[in-house]
Amino acid sequence: MAHMLAARGGRMPETMRRFVQPRESFVPAYLPTWESGALADKVGQALEELRRCRVCPRDCDVDRLADEKAVCRTGRHALVSSAFPHFGEEDCLRGWNGSGTIFFAACNLRCVFCQNHDISWQPKGEELDAKQIAALMLELQVRGCHNINFVTPEHVAPQVLEAIGEAVPRGLRLPIVYNTSAFDSLRSLELLDGVVDVYMPDFKFWDPKIAKRLVLAESYPETARAAVKEMHRQVGDLVFDDNGLALRGLLVRHLVMPEGLAGTREVMHFLAEEISTDTYVNVMDQYQPDAQALKRPENYAEIDRPSSSAEVRGAMRTAREEGLHRLDERWRPMSLFF
Repeated sequence: MAHMLAARGGRMPETMRRFVQPRESFVPAYLPTWESGALADKVGQALEELRRCRVCPRDCDVDRLADEKAVCRTGRHALVSSAFPHFGEEDCLRGWNGSGTIFFAACNLRCVFCQNHDISWQPKGEELDAKQIAALMLELQVRGCHNINFVTPEHVAPQVLEAIGEAVPRGLRLPIVYNTSAFDSLRSLELLDGVVDVYMPDFKFWDPKIAKRLVLAESYPETARAAVKEMHRQVGDLVFDDNGLALRGLLVRHLVMPEGLAGTREVMHFLAEEISTDTYVNVMDQYQPDAQALKRPENYAEIDRPSSSAEVRGAMRTAREEGLHRLDERWRPMSLFF
């Protein structure tokens, strides 16, 4: 193992070492599901959810199969903003060839500080059908990406399933990463059971009042708790191959907000007590005012500055105090990618 890690750059942190399985024993979750015929059934059921849309917790009740649109401004087909090997993700996802990200446009949240507001607040993307998205997945696999990483898929879960159903018989064999805000419906997550390998939800806020003000979804905390529980039930704690690449499991992101607005103590307590003390958590330090928080700082005075280094250190300390010990850290040198 040490020789392989040295060849790929860096030394695997101790927090990862006992969660390793041989790469050769890994089988993507969707492969047996496809072989049994269950994947086709899941695709059919998921597409029916579009008829009176219940794909996400908004429950808009519009007929997206007839191309009607509501909160997410997405009809029958998903809007794809971009697809490329991403080197900014966690080391266990980006590896040395990048994470194969497919960014979907539009979103079912309205985060007033969103750093991707140009595509999440606006339906700016190319409308692609399942075969076209499958072709993107296969191209990313050919380019050597370590996984297929669907970003902002909550409102297009049926289209994601449909695309996977097209890609698997054409040779897709990479782990599927579901990179979500955690504002997911349990019905959509149930349909993804046996298909997704790595769930990567944000856990943004604990307080419903703060969630209502900053992401326009008062039910966000309750929804996120239920979603994260279901994700962990499906895939368990995060495991890696012997090169430190994520194979299957739950990876939770938590963005540190100014003034403790994210409710870090409560989130970490929930993860440790109701999910697992082995939950792999990325405590994120990159908050910057953006979108409405940048344009109208007078309306969002509580988040009109970056999180301080002291706040980030405090959040890391809080996670450990609550019993979590698998906190993400960079360990692959940047020289590996240039």
